[in-house]
Amino acid sequence: MYWLRVEDFDYELPERLIAQTPLSSRDESRLLVVDPVTHDIQHTHFREITSFLREGDVLVLNDSRVIPARMYGEKVDTGGRVEILLLRPSEREQSWIALTRPAKRLRLGTKIRVGNDDDHVMVEVVGVEGEGLREVRFWSDEPVVDIANRLGEMPLPPYIHASLEDKDRYQTVYAKHVGSVAAPTAGLHFTEELLKRVREMGVEVHTVTLHVGIGTFRSVQVEEVEAHEMHSEWYEVSEATAEAINRAKSEGRRIISVGTTSLRTLESAGATGRLIPGAQETDIFIYPGYKFRMVDALITNFHLPKSTLFMLVSAWMGTDYAKEVYGVAIKEEYRFFSFGDAMFLTRRAPVDGTSQV
Repeated sequence: MYWLRVEDFDYELPERLIAQTPLSSRDESRLLVVDPVTHDIQHTHFREITSFLREGDVLVLNDSRVIPARMYGEKVDTGGRVEILLLRPSEREQSWIALTRPAKRLRLGTKIRVGNDDDHVMVEVVGVEGEGLREVRFWSDEPVVDIANRLGEMPLPPYIHASLEDKDRYQTVYAKHVGSVAAPTAGLHFTEELLKRVREMGVEVHTVTLHVGIGTFRSVQVEEVEAHEMHSEWYEVSEATAEAINRAKSEGRRIISVGTTSLRTLESAGATGRLIPGAQETDIFIYPGYKFRMVDALITNFHLPKSTLFMLVSAWMGTDYAKEVYGVAIKEEYRFFSFGDAMFLTRRAPVDGTSQV
């Protein structure tokens, strides 16, 4: 059996192309429009995406909202510095599972003061998990999400070194359901006005929810792709969204996913070829050889080398061609990663000898 190697998904990126800050206007980012079947490539700006949409298309957004989940504090007994990254609520009252540093020094019962002299809350380690994870309890009657909104910071990826002046720029304009520890970044390019234009041209806009979890901060540590295990993430598809997408699929209209999180939701809930409403957890891992069932076109940012998201894009258009497209983007000095530019992959490369509409 042939095993894909993680090294197969590596590419060289000049550090200067890693976007450190968002542009002044969301939709002024650049857009690389790619047809993976004909290999036609066009260069434009995101505000012109309506030129590549058509009446009857269905645009699917992930409406998860990012928690300002990174919090800093100090151990009560030693004054040692502590970082807490909230991941998800646990079953115990006022308690969350968190990624912590330095985890080895945070034993059961450790008390931490989070915040500053003027505004702080006491936190206690009430559970010890693996891989740096701790269950922490907030000794306050205030909802933990409200505490995070007041005392926390946006959990920007480690490759972003600049400070974020406006927290809302790491939220989509349609963010609604709180629960993510990283933004579904393909959606950051949309403005309210652009979405209005999209709807006015006869494109249906629907939402799903997938809360982006710890996996977005974890690199692939194995040599063979198939050996990598994805962390589970919670998603929900409403009855209305499922009905609309199933109807569009039956009528041969395009389902366009805004971002890999929306795509993973649709492919998870649509594993049978028909979208099933409801709430579930998914650890779907998409890499070359995967057969897409629900999504016909994809809007996405540029992803890190050797990441599961670059593997997903490689599954969409072929690994060699994905590297070729990224090479074009590098040559043209597109901005990469979370605050970077975007691609519109207008259809899927055929994997079974048939072109995708």
